[in-house]
Amino acid sequence: MSEDSLTQSIKAATKAAMKAKAKERLTALRLMQAEFKRIEVDERIEVDDARALAVLDKMVKQRRDSAQQFTDANRVDLADKENAEIAVIQEFLPSQLSEGELSDLIDAAIASTDASGMAAMGPVMGQLKPRLAGRADMGAVSQMVKAKLTG
Repeated sequence: MSEDSLTQSIKAATKAAMKAKAKERLTALRLMQAEFKRIEVDERIEVDDARALAVLDKMVKQRRDSAQQFTDANRVDLADKENAEIAVIQEFLPSQLSEGELSDLIDAAIASTDASGMAAMGPVMGQLKPRLAGRADMGAVSQMVKAKLTG
């Protein structure tokens, strides 16, 4: 594992948060590390950057869902906590793609699969998912692909 890997960056940020006594930030960082450790123990692998990105992307999605549920239930305090964790996790994700960049990548994936209609949904998403990990909300990407394939 390289010294500047994603997991190493998170470990360094955890140490800095401990020294700064940034309690909320430290909690989010420890959650990330705990998830990496769980995967390493369960699957007997070392988490590489690609896997770490997928894990962080999933953590953001889970927190967005939770925040939405808390907001719907009028629990703004809990929704704020989830949103704060999202902000910390997103620091370690690559920058998000713009709508235009996303649209271009989707068009290229549709063209390369040379299929049309909803039957092409699986192959197109299969091609996009590894390229967009951590860089776009896959739920939104799925909606865009569906719209382009049926439109």
